[in-house]
Amino acid sequence: MTSISSNNQSTNFTPQESVNVWRSRGGRQSCRTSAAFAFKSSFFGKKPLLLSVNKTRPGRALGPTGCSRLNPITASSRCHTFDVIIIGAGIIGLTIARQLLVGSDLSVAVVDKAVPCSGATGAGQGYIWMVHRTPGSEIWDLTLRSNKLWKMLADSLRDLGLDPLQVIGWKQTGSLLIGRTPEELVMLKERVKQLREAGLRAEYLSSSDLLQAEPELMVGEDSGAAFLPYDSQLDAMLAVAYIEKGNRHFASKGRYAEFYHDPVTCLLRSNSTGEVEAVQTSKNTLYSKKAVVVAAGCWSGSLMHDLLRETEIVLDIPVKPRKGHLLVLENFNSLKLNHASMEAGYVGHHDLTLHPGQVDHGQILSISMTATTDAIGNLVLGSSRQFAGFNTEVEQTIIDRIWKRAAEFYPKLRDLCLADFISNRKVRIGLRPYMPDGKPVIGPVPGLSKLFLATGHEGLGLSLALGTAELVADMVLKNPLKVDSAPFAVQGRCC
Repeated sequence: MTSISSNNQSTNFTPQESVNVWRSRGGRQSCRTSAAFAFKSSFFGKKPLLLSVNKTRPGRALGPTGCSRLNPITASSRCHTFDVIIIGAGIIGLTIARQLLVGSDLSVAVVDKAVPCSGATGAGQGYIWMVHRTPGSEIWDLTLRSNKLWKMLADSLRDLGLDPLQVIGWKQTGSLLIGRTPEELVMLKERVKQLREAGLRAEYLSSSDLLQAEPELMVGEDSGAAFLPYDSQLDAMLAVAYIEKGNRHFASKGRYAEFYHDPVTCLLRSNSTGEVEAVQTSKNTLYSKKAVVVAAGCWSGSLMHDLLRETEIVLDIPVKPRKGHLLVLENFNSLKLNHASMEAGYVGHHDLTLHPGQVDHGQILSISMTATTDAIGNLVLGSSRQFAGFNTEVEQTIIDRIWKRAAEFYPKLRDLCLADFISNRKVRIGLRPYMPDGKPVIGPVPGLSKLFLATGHEGLGLSLALGTAELVADMVLKNPLKVDSAPFAVQGRCC
């Protein structure tokens, strides 16, 4: 057996609690004694990321140190066997685990250097929107399917007598995509037409209709909006907690375990077949009988680069971190929103040429207005996009620009000083896994049929999570696929 190196991503559980989950499952264990060699990697870091959910995130020490030459390693004293190992405990990894647990009899382990919601997932705004998606695009079918699955989940909670707002922060806010130029209004009218033809309820609001729908909004002669009344949002923290709780029900059946605060150090390959056979962490050796899924967000590219460094497989996953800021004002009563909203320019955020932002120290920065009220009444304003490596430090100049941009749409904010809200102000920082072609990478790695990727969702991780999970699970189980996977394939895009 040879080994290859790796690294990972993201709740509110201690290492001891993670051990307890394993101990309670009475799961299958097997320890194989075979020679192994590892390419060491810093992708997952040597220290767990400690993060307070309601505080500004500290920066991650993720600077690559490169891979060492082949060095022998000793098999872990803790050896466990599962059908599927998932690297990454963000919303993508956890929902894939959920889908496999609910839809099959396979056993699943989730491994992460930290805890869920400590990456991009926990910094998200929670939009499960269709208003800014484009019918007929390569990502449309997956978006539509995932949106349907989220609504089905909310309905299933109601059927159980539970309130989706309390359980996962689910709110049917309706969404407004706001235009303020003649060109944007033409685009919005066409978008409403496309969305209607795709079967969604969509309306175009003139300036007078828009003012009636959102009285706090600055509405001019050339203002208008695309409006989807059934668009919804959720709370990432609550949704992850619910999904994780559901996954843990399978622990007592010997089918689920979590290995948090347990960085992945390498992947082990079979000498005879070359297939990935196990995941080596700092504390455990986790053998996989059926699949290993890499769902490590913006770290997935570095992981795969290290993994395949000294193999004959040529693979380049161009996923990179795209930093984002969100401003959260707790118990903010100075502005009342009837709907969630975003400016029309947000639609083109992925193409940087459509966002004439500014170049600051070599970083391309764009700011687009988004505004919503979360499940507990906090005002959430966004958003920024920039390429700043793995830096997660708060940049006050960007926060100021988000506030200023929001004030251009909501005049009441102009009379308020952001500094006056320092005591009830929070900032979320996330690193979105950006792919240059705007599509996630979902599917098996050519030449390594047991190794799957699920990454590159950029700002759509929450909204695409359930569709992605279903797609990956169907691939692993060799079930018929509900959506065409070709646009997301590794082949032809990364190799």
